[in-house]
Amino acid sequence: MKQEVTDLQARDLRHIWHPCSQMKDYEAFPPIVIKKGQGVWLYDEHDKRYLDAVSSWWVNLFGHANPRISQVLSNQAFTLEHTIFANFTHEPAIQLAEKLVALSPPGLHKVFFADNGSSAIEVALKMSFQYHMQTGKSAKKRFLALTDAYHGETIGALSVGGVGLYNEVFQPLLLDTVRAQGPDCFRCPFQEQPASCNAPCSQFVEEQLKEHHEEITAVIIEPLIQAAAGMKMYPPIYLKRLRALCSQYDVHLIADEVAVGFGRTGTLFACEQAGVTPDFMCLSKGITGGYLPLSAVLTSDQVYNAFYDEYGTMKAFLHSHSYSGNTLACRVALEVVTMFEEEQVIDMIQRKGQQMKNLAMTAFRDVPYVGEYRQVGLVGAIELVADCETKEPFASEERIGYQIYRLALTKGLLIRPLGNVLYFMPPYIISNEEMSFMIDTTKETIDQFFQDRRDEVG
Repeated sequence: MKQEVTDLQARDLRHIWHPCSQMKDYEAFPPIVIKKGQGVWLYDEHDKRYLDAVSSWWVNLFGHANPRISQVLSNQAFTLEHTIFANFTHEPAIQLAEKLVALSPPGLHKVFFADNGSSAIEVALKMSFQYHMQTGKSAKKRFLALTDAYHGETIGALSVGGVGLYNEVFQPLLLDTVRAQGPDCFRCPFQEQPASCNAPCSQFVEEQLKEHHEEITAVIIEPLIQAAAGMKMYPPIYLKRLRALCSQYDVHLIADEVAVGFGRTGTLFACEQAGVTPDFMCLSKGITGGYLPLSAVLTSDQVYNAFYDEYGTMKAFLHSHSYSGNTLACRVALEVVTMFEEEQVIDMIQRKGQQMKNLAMTAFRDVPYVGEYRQVGLVGAIELVADCETKEPFASEERIGYQIYRLALTKGLLIRPLGNVLYFMPPYIISNEEMSFMIDTTKETIDQFFQDRRDEVG
């Protein structure tokens, strides 16, 4: 059933091609026009408000129109908005790099700035490859990635991704990636429990490394949470084992912390929970609190030194973005990182994470079709299944998650799904009352959807 389209919606649909969307869906469900944001709320052109339970694609940390961040952005815009970053620099970038190095796992001393998460992945892949070419290991031309991985949507990033929805059509264009079965704690083939397991599933990576290590330059992984795969969560011991395997077989470890960095898992960086240092750590999304595009790749002196030479050797890393080290973005990111230091944000995340878990475990414990509620830090996920005993998933063509998402919007809640998984990734400043609204409205929506579905069947 088509909705009445406003003037702004009609103008949008006349020219704009939206991301991650089948535009034909917009005929029946046109895009919601947002005119302002405040805290955890988005307000549309009719003043209807929606609780942004997904932090606008996982980027917003401290709420929309945050006064502190907005003020420094405004101040910086009247001083310097951007400058070429080759042979030039500026204080916000210098200070941000210093803070990132100080806060990151030990051994990561160099920072390369890019402008989005996919670009950060491309930087890390290229750096790793070029490093090996310049250190006499020219056979290392492939990457190892996990099933159900997601690392972005540029060609290199798609090549190491494992979600067919995004990369299947592009297979003829992609790099020849070695693939290992990733962890799946909800449907564990070893019948282990995450809290007590010793990560026997790491053997799948070990098998591939044992066979292919001489041709593998790096293993890439999303630490603790495979986000786009449906918020698939796994314990830190897996990361610890993977770090040891990469060291044993002389391959780099690339930690894609684009989605999970800056506190999402309950520590500033997810790798901290395993006590490991990757060779490359990719950051984006929350780095600017949801304000501006920015990404950074942190790496070691060892990697950096393989590129440091006389110009004539042509060993420089010739990768560039027009907006590398953008001054506005760096200044905002510097403020975001400073807020973590000054406002005890990690303690707040851990406290609110426990509250969210308590509310959710109570709300969804006996709800039919909820196969599992799982949570790490302030990221929670509800996996909907056709059969809770067998864990049989709903057929993707039923679009169960999408239908629940649309119904939740009518109740003032934005919980954009990942297939049949509904998830919570709210801004850190969410209040107790707002968190209760988020959990209660989700349960109400799930109950209503499945009741309506049963009524239709008869």
